[in-house]
Amino acid sequence: MTFKNLINGEWTDGARTTRNINPSDTRDLVGEYAQADAAQAREAVAAARAAFGAWSQSTPQQRFDILDTAGSEILARRQELGDLLAREEGKTLPEAIGEVVRAGNIFKFFAGEALRLGGEVVPSVRPGVGVEVTREALGVVGLITPWNFPIAIPAWKLAPALACGNTVVMKPADLVPGSAWALADILQRAGLPPGVFNLVMGRGSEVGAVLLDDPRVDAISFTGSVATGQKVAAACVARLAKFQLEMGGKNPFVVLDDADLGVAVNCAVNSGFFSTGQRCTASSRVIVTEGIHDRFVAAMAERMKTLKVDDARKPGTDIGPVVDERQLAQDLEYIAIGQGEGARLVAGGQAQAHNADGAPGFYLAPALFSETTPAMRINREEIFGPVVSVLRAKNYEEALALANDTPFGLAGGIATTSLKHATHFKRHAQVGMAMVNLPTAGVDYHVPFGGRKGSSYGAREQGRYAAEFYTTVKTAYTQA
Repeated sequence: MTFKNLINGEWTDGARTTRNINPSDTRDLVGEYAQADAAQAREAVAAARAAFGAWSQSTPQQRFDILDTAGSEILARRQELGDLLAREEGKTLPEAIGEVVRAGNIFKFFAGEALRLGGEVVPSVRPGVGVEVTREALGVVGLITPWNFPIAIPAWKLAPALACGNTVVMKPADLVPGSAWALADILQRAGLPPGVFNLVMGRGSEVGAVLLDDPRVDAISFTGSVATGQKVAAACVARLAKFQLEMGGKNPFVVLDDADLGVAVNCAVNSGFFSTGQRCTASSRVIVTEGIHDRFVAAMAERMKTLKVDDARKPGTDIGPVVDERQLAQDLEYIAIGQGEGARLVAGGQAQAHNADGAPGFYLAPALFSETTPAMRINREEIFGPVVSVLRAKNYEEALALANDTPFGLAGGIATTSLKHATHFKRHAQVGMAMVNLPTAGVDYHVPFGGRKGSSYGAREQGRYAAEFYTTVKTAYTQA
């Protein structure tokens, strides 16, 4: 069976197909998925443009009903959809099911937001004049989503876009079309009118280029690499389209002398290694003060011995495979770079061509470096794999300075029992999301998500703040 694109309410063959391979067992074909070309992408844009007038004027109740129905089905199918996600992306089954639940909750949250889109009535400075401030849909929104969260990130872009009355053309990552297709199928059956949501699976050089350059696309929401994000920004600025970028991270996790060692290790292992380290919120830099440094590194190494790297869907697996061969090669290259720069590889870092059952896959034992310096490439560049480096700091002040010494600013965490230092860190960490005694990866679905510096650009995603991007503000005056 070939899974088709959704264009103007019809399932449509692509110009070619691509094979969706299970990274836990490369012999396992998840499915063949249609690949749209540029002409089909333009058809999808035209369909979205034609559908915008009616959808933007639809009632909040209509939008609520569709989004709530979709959210309910996602939640009801959490096991099935989680299995699909783990199979195509490689995160463990419990993590995958958790992501599906998050996606379902996002749709139900934004169903409610469709009813809560409000405005203001304010007095004018002129007598007899009334002023109304309202929010209106932007138009056609292009969504370009990544492979590491193949249902949650599409959900947190798509649900607010639809709730606010926009129409959508979405291009998911080539590596993980299955979860996006399942989401499209659910929305189609939930009752979305033709053209309101269009799924075009395909290459960024073809489909993505159309979304960036077509003047009928009013806004782009992108999550992915810094290099691609810069291209998105340049294209949108050139034609004055609105854009939102979520890009890289080199997130710090600070461990102070007064920290609970068990809490610190659990947070660092979760942040750095779970989801195979393939999270933009992962903590790949752990900054540890001198008094606890050696005990922390030893405890981390001991904890890592207990982590089971295996098939993502097998019970008891802690860490699944890397998503594909190219990402595995990149991870191994950075491990070699770290060793070449003089960092000490404390544990892990070995690739495994097969799991314990002999299935071929892209397996990597999580790697821990110590005795690293701030200038090392492994501390400057995003690796996007299960590779963590430890930096030594004299005290809290130096640890904070090291935490902020990065071109990125998505998330940051601290392990401490000091209210003084926790409070200071929350205020002075140059990040969009700060965690105290919690992993940096893992955020709630109803609050803002985003960072600063090179990590993010534009309005925040998720929660009520999503309306900042997916609407435009209108001020209307009336003479009584």
